[in-house]
Amino acid sequence: MAAATAVSLAAPGGGAALPRAGAGACALASGALTPDDLPAGSSVLDCAAVGRLVTHAGAGVTVPEPGMTVSVDALTEDGSLHGFTLAVAADGTVSYDLTDTGAHAAAPDHAHAGAGAPGRARAACADDAYATADHKEYDTYEWFLGDGALPANLAPDDARRAFEGAIGTITAGRNDCGLGDAVTAKARFLSRTANEADIDRDAHCMPRDGMSVWDAGDLSAGVVATTCSWSRAVSGGPDELREADVRFNIGDHAFTDRLTDTCSRTYDVRSVATHEAGHVFGLAHVGRGHESQTMFTNSFACSTTARTLGRGDVLGLRALY
Repeated sequence: MAAATAVSLAAPGGGAALPRAGAGACALASGALTPDDLPAGSSVLDCAAVGRLVTHAGAGVTVPEPGMTVSVDALTEDGSLHGFTLAVAADGTVSYDLTDTGAHAAAPDHAHAGAGAPGRARAACADDAYATADHKEYDTYEWFLGDGALPANLAPDDARRAFEGAIGTITAGRNDCGLGDAVTAKARFLSRTANEADIDRDAHCMPRDGMSVWDAGDLSAGVVATTCSWSRAVSGGPDELREADVRFNIGDHAFTDRLTDTCSRTYDVRSVATHEAGHVFGLAHVGRGHESQTMFTNSFACSTTARTLGRGDVLGLRALY
């Protein structure tokens, strides 16, 4: 099945030659950069760009060391796309994946599932659309729970159970479509930690600390939750996941683990957590027309439907695992 892969942006036509590894130093302005400031094909070594922030369309990542890739995926209130991938080859060369969500969706019987018509979403078990990023967990995803505030004011043990259940939905491919568990992904909770998810208040990916942390804090107002993933290239296959952090935005959004009939503008913790766990294990967003899938580009308030995977979600996981 088709999967989304990194796309290297071409140099602007008619412009000066891009700085490349070994071509000599280049100068970067201070402050946040954009893909135009650090274009694909340039060298993070020549440009001294490792550790610099690159922003695009409301999302941001910190340039990693050579040989690493970083991806940011924001689950937004309005379904707008806030995410991209920046890869640094072993020689320091930069490439980006800035592809729109709709272009990722793929299905076994056609090249692209397509965005679909607004308001014409297929039923969860009749929709085979999925999207994959270029990374997977080859061993066991080992994660920590932050020791600060948690969504829905959950006690640590309750938050752990909610997150474990959501992660388990991904690793077991849980669904109501009659599709058996053929997913080989694994995960293990380790402990609580004073370390925080490497995600700042603007939902940007900061330098990684080597620990995969799930926590809560304040993010950009329109963002419900964000996942930052770091991976290393593997010959002949998707990148190997090295760390993935998840943060819920409790500064601007309310969460609950028990929805009631009087729910209003409140997000189900387990639905959001299942979506974010999908990103951890290599699933990407699908767009309009696929609202019934857990990996739809936004999460619906006062709904628990994303707790269970749709057919496309499961097919995406099977394509990776």
